[in-house]
Amino acid sequence: MAERMLKFVHTPQKIPQKRTVEMRVQDFDEIYNRFETSRAAEQASRCSQCGVPFCSVHCPLGNNIPDWLRLTAEGRLQEAYEVSAATNSFPEICGRICPQDRLCEGNCVIEKGFESVTIGAVERYITDTAFENGWVQPIKPVFERTESVGIVGAGPGGLAAAEKLRRQGYQVHVYDRYDRPGGLMIYGIPGFKLEKEVVLRRWTYLEDCGVQFHLNCAIGDGENDTMSFADLRQKHAAVIIATGVYKARDIGGPGAGLAGIVPALDYLTASNKRGLGEAVADFDSGLLNAEGKRVVVIGGGDTAMDCVRTAVRQGATSVQCLYRRDRANMPGSLREVKNAEEEGVEFVWLSAPEAFLGDDHVSGVRAVRMHLGLPDTSGRQSVEPLPGSHFNLDADLVIKALGFDPEDMPKMFAEKGLEISRWGTLKVNHRTFMTSVPGVFAAGDIVRGASLVVWAIKDGHDVAAQVHEFISQPAPVAVAAE
Repeated sequence: MAERMLKFVHTPQKIPQKRTVEMRVQDFDEIYNRFETSRAAEQASRCSQCGVPFCSVHCPLGNNIPDWLRLTAEGRLQEAYEVSAATNSFPEICGRICPQDRLCEGNCVIEKGFESVTIGAVERYITDTAFENGWVQPIKPVFERTESVGIVGAGPGGLAAAEKLRRQGYQVHVYDRYDRPGGLMIYGIPGFKLEKEVVLRRWTYLEDCGVQFHLNCAIGDGENDTMSFADLRQKHAAVIIATGVYKARDIGGPGAGLAGIVPALDYLTASNKRGLGEAVADFDSGLLNAEGKRVVVIGGGDTAMDCVRTAVRQGATSVQCLYRRDRANMPGSLREVKNAEEEGVEFVWLSAPEAFLGDDHVSGVRAVRMHLGLPDTSGRQSVEPLPGSHFNLDADLVIKALGFDPEDMPKMFAEKGLEISRWGTLKVNHRTFMTSVPGVFAAGDIVRGASLVVWAIKDGHDVAAQVHEFISQPAPVAVAAE
């Protein structure tokens, strides 16, 4: 092993080559080329195989990263895939969209002076190779159980729970209000970060495993809903709510209601549906299409990066990102910032909107310069406006990428017994993942708030284990009175 590993001292870090900017802004294909086999093995061999692997420690899933890096360096790719898949339901997806610079790679012990191992690119390569070679085989439970579990939401948390429960032999039913599984992986994340075929491939795999999908199926008691929550509970031994959070945070101020100011998710969903071949009226009308427009995106997270890079590909005449903090304090991936800058996006740092200009339609954003103040209770620096620093940005389309909040779940499901936190997320027992309604569990963003895909997968695994324990408990035995 020593001969194959520890090569970081003389082998430089190499990520898969990016397509040229001129090529990639013309389509929504992924921007990174695939590793060649020899290059993947070479980069995996840079791992130092340290005694305490901080890459694994800082991975929410605790992936056995040094192990599958070593197997990759040795050319034992099928074994590398099996080790990777043992802890991660979707390694090919995490390899594409996880912010490795803040998680595994950002905590690699060889980073200083030598740069980290390219963990994400190798992870993606391993699983893509496994699919191509037929190593990803459908789950065959040791025995089939009669109990069924209903999962509301086909995003990463719900799908991860479905996979784990299917391995236990449960009859798993996944309900989703959209026409494809994947949640934000399909409708929120653009193809240049995660091509849709990658997500749809997992859908096919889970169907082959025996997971039953009920799509275009909205749960609730509304006029357009398909099934009531009460009926859903009657059908299954347990229910998992994994709906995620979709309610866009809004922004006030004068002119906030002008036409041409749109939520980020509406904008991204229209673009992604268009890419999937669907007709989207608001895209065709120009409402959710950046072509020929001056675009201003407000926000600094990964959703904002998705919006600015989408606008570039749609043919915007200019794209600016307005963020109230500086580059170092951005919540999004710095790799995405770099990619956006390469593609022509202008970042307007330390600036916040105060008003929107225009008569019937937005024509500009009035902003104010900000400066960073003292840290707040969370340790993050506060931001304060600089007096007399106002300026205007021209805009024909303003996209609000300010984050997401949960929908009103008790009202949506007509289940008053569902307790919520002060943030509107579902309250659960954090040991059992059970909500205030017996037999109803919840996991993912609807519990923790908007977060990363990898955390949703982690929660999906954990809630599946708790559901299995709940269903497996022996029924209480009635004791006859003496």
